[in-house]
This record gives sequence, C-alpha cells and structure tokens, in this order.
Amino acid sequence: MSRWVPPPSDGTADRGALAAAEARTERLDAGARADTWLTYPEQKHHVHLSHTLTALGDTSRARESQARALEPSAPTSTMTRSLLTIDAAVCVHHDGDTEEACRRTVAVMAALSDAYRNGLVHRRASDLFRVIPAQHRDEAAAHELRDVLAA
Repeated sequence: MSRWVPPPSDGTADRGALAAAEARTERLDAGARADTWLTYPEQKHHVHLSHTLTALGDTSRARESQARALEPSAPTSTMTRSLLTIDAAVCVHHDGDTEEACRRTVAVMAALSDAYRNGLVHRRASDLFRVIPAQHRDEAAAHELRDVLAA
C-alpha cells in the first residue's frame, strides 16, 4: 500500500486554507468549543495548528501553538505531549539543527511504551527522518532515530 504524497507547493494554498480554518474556529460558539469528544476545544485546535504550522515551516507560530496546547494538557496526556514534542523537534530541524531534532525525537520514542510508540507517533517521527538531508544521515543522532524507528 503506497502512501499519498501531496504535490509540491509554495504553501500559498496551504496558508489560505489555514487562515480559513482559523476564521471558522473563531466563529464557533462556546458549546462547540467545550472540551468533549464531539467538540473542538482550544487545546485540540492548537494541537492541529502546531502540526500544520510545523509542516509549513512557520516555526515561530508553531511554537506558540505548542505552548498553548500544552497549558491545559495533563501530564498523563501521553499522545498529545508526544506529538507536540515531535512537532517541536521538527521545528528545531526547520531552524537548522537536525542533530538536536533527532535527539529530541529519539527521547520521545524511547520514553514511550510499545502501545504509544507506533501509529501516529511513529508516523510523525518517520516523517522527520525522511526529510533529513543526505549530509546529516551519517550523524549519530540520525542513526539513533533510524534504529528507534526500526525497533
């Protein structure tokens, strides 16, 4: 089964879609923003926004959303905290420190039980590994990340 890969983009359409989504989110009434399984609370919005901004390389805004998503997050919110930490690591990569990004992602993966180390968390960590430039693939941290992903 092959994975869908979006066509190359300069981000203009992505940023437009993001602005439209943010505008719709701001128009939600208090009931729609309540923290339930069927609503869209601020924390969930910032988790999604963090990943979107990270993917767009807007690391400053992504970090703001990561902080806002973590504020109400319980220490036991393993999945949320792991995804946000990987997003933060990808921001570090976007900002030029691939080695540190790999180290942070390895730390997240190593701290997780097997139940959390696969699925979406594994996918996000794998996405980081895939974008590591060739000149960084031989660094120890990149090897560690590759090994953690293969385990």
